[in-house]
Amino acid sequence: MSGRLEGRIALVTGASRGIGRAVAERFAAEGAHVVALARTTGALEELDDAIKAAGRPEGATLVPVDLRELDKINMIGASLHERFGRLDVLASVAGELGGLSPAHHQQPKTWDKTLALDLTVNHRLIRAFDPLLRQSEAGRAIFTTCVRGREPKAYWGLMAAAKAGLEALVKSYAQELEKTTLRANLVDPGPC
Repeated sequence: MSGRLEGRIALVTGASRGIGRAVAERFAAEGAHVVALARTTGALEELDDAIKAAGRPEGATLVPVDLRELDKINMIGASLHERFGRLDVLASVAGELGGLSPAHHQQPKTWDKTLALDLTVNHRLIRAFDPLLRQSEAGRAIFTTCVRGREPKAYWGLMAAAKAGLEALVKSYAQELEKTTLRANLVDPGPC
C-alpha cells in the first residue's frame, strides 16, 4: 500500500460488509484512521479484527448505529469534532435495494425505509459532516450510486427514485463546493 491516507480520518457507512467493508479495509491499509458505521456490532468487531491483523494495531473507531435514527448522525458529528476536529473522507456506502416490484405494488413502509437510508440519510450526512470536511486541507465526500438512478428500468422504481434523488443532491452539493478545497463525488461500483 502507498500510505496515501496516512494520518487522515475516514468515516465509512455500511462498513460491516460488502463494498463498505472493503472500502474501510482499504482506507485503513492506506493509513487512514477509519471510523466505521454499521448496524451490526459483531460484524464491526470482525472488521476491527481484520484491520488490526493487517498491521493497524490501533484498529478502527466502531460506531454501531442505524443511520435512519437521524438525530444520531448529528451526535456522531459532534463526537468527531470533539475527538478529531476534522474529517478528511466521508464514504457513504450504506444503502438498501428495498426490493423489486411493480411501482403500484411497492409497500409504503418499504418505500419510506429505503428512501430514508438511500437519500435522506445522505442529506443528513452532508449537513452534519460538511463543517468537519471543510476543516480538512482536502476533504472528500464520496457517495455510492448505481446506474438505475440514470437509467430506470421496470420493477426498479424504488431504487431508481432513491439514486436519482441522491445524484441530484450530490451534484448540487459538488457545485456549491467549487470554490473550496472540499470535493463531493458519486461512485458507481457496478451493476445493481
